[in-house]
Amino acid sequence: MKISELSRLTNVSPRAIRHYEEKGLLTAGRLDNDYREFSESAVDRVRSIQLYLKLGFTADEIRSLFQCEVASPDDYEYCEEMQEIYEEKLRKVQSQIDSMLQLKRLLKRQVALTAASKEQKPQISIRHA
Repeated sequence: MKISELSRLTNVSPRAIRHYEEKGLLTAGRLDNDYREFSESAVDRVRSIQLYLKLGFTADEIRSLFQCEVASPDDYEYCEEMQEIYEEKLRKVQSQIDSMLQLKRLLKRQVALTAASKEQKPQISIRHA
């Protein structure tokens, strides 16, 4: 199938599909006119790429996942490397959440201090003659 059909079937832009190919996540043959020709399995591959991107994986991480025998994220026969990659990603996400929660606490504290300071200061108005 041509890139336009793959794009239509997956709701992914041709530009993104070309990017996936450049990153080694997707392969295509070439027709005599140099158009890309994708196999039917490319539809599932693009959908998998999209899911992994939504999960926050980089192209390099996705490529590592695809090196396992099972490419579909909905199939539970993952290889050992997939488990390690998922666990590492989960640790990074948890670390980011912890950092954001700490930042939220600090910002709330600053807002409260600023509001309290504002209430304690007398309002001074300057009148011009």
